[in-house]
Amino acid sequence: METTQTSTIASKDSRSAWRKTDTMWMLGLYGTAIGAGVLFLPINAGVGGMIPLIIMAILAFPMTFFAHRGLTRFVLSGKNPGEDITEVVEEHFGIGAGKLITLLYFFAIYPILLVYSVAITNTVESFMSHQLGMTPPPRAILSLILIVGMMTIVRFGEQMIVKAMSILVFPFVGVLMLLALYLIPQWNGAALETLSLDTASATGNGLWMTLWLAIPVMVFSFNHSPIISSFAVAKREEYGDMAEQKCSKILAFAHIMMVLTVMFFVFSCVLSLTPADLGCG
Repeated sequence: METTQTSTIASKDSRSAWRKTDTMWMLGLYGTAIGAGVLFLPINAGVGGMIPLIIMAILAFPMTFFAHRGLTRFVLSGKNPGEDITEVVEEHFGIGAGKLITLLYFFAIYPILLVYSVAITNTVESFMSHQLGMTPPPRAILSLILIVGMMTIVRFGEQMIVKAMSILVFPFVGVLMLLALYLIPQWNGAALETLSLDTASATGNGLWMTLWLAIPVMVFSFNHSPIISSFAVAKREEYGDMAEQKCSKILAFAHIMMVLTVMFFVFSCVLSLTPADLGCG
């Protein structure tokens, strides 16, 4: 009896310990969420002055963390391990409602794919012509090559995708932090003059309208909902009944990393600009 209890406790301790796969998923979630949208945040967040920016910095973690954690818990609520979000939806709401919700989920993700398909084509085309000095192929051929390349990575399976995303995180975070640090000598404090509730009105919008327009950009910049289903399924297979606790911990670390790095970059950009540059002067 004592041997059984000891082995059970040891098993729980080993499952509660932080693993290499947890780090890989944390970086994968970060890499999935953070993209080109971050570059639009300084202008969209700072256009109404410092007050909306501070409010967004306060709301960033709870808005994104609890939303993603709720979606993860929903996927984990399925009866059978290995069920993805579409199967869990059908289990809870029936086949008819399940198909409808799955369709809505598809339409929530599909526009993101279109945006990033165009963005990655433009980026590679610009990189080839300006940095490499090459003549890029026609856009149709270039986009086809890029899509086939990404689909090839997908064919290697979930682990390859997560590894690829976790590796891409390091250069992105490095560049983001270097830019933020590089701008520190350019901080002029002029943005601090906008520490007033009346500043947002100078743009033609009130404080609430400024937040209404800026918060979706912030949420989109931190969004990694497309990978949540795979994340929850993988962790349930790995941790069993401890999956929810482990997923919450991984999500918390990933979102803390997102908020700290991205908001530091945003504040650094805003503090290096004048109110006129931001359009709130």
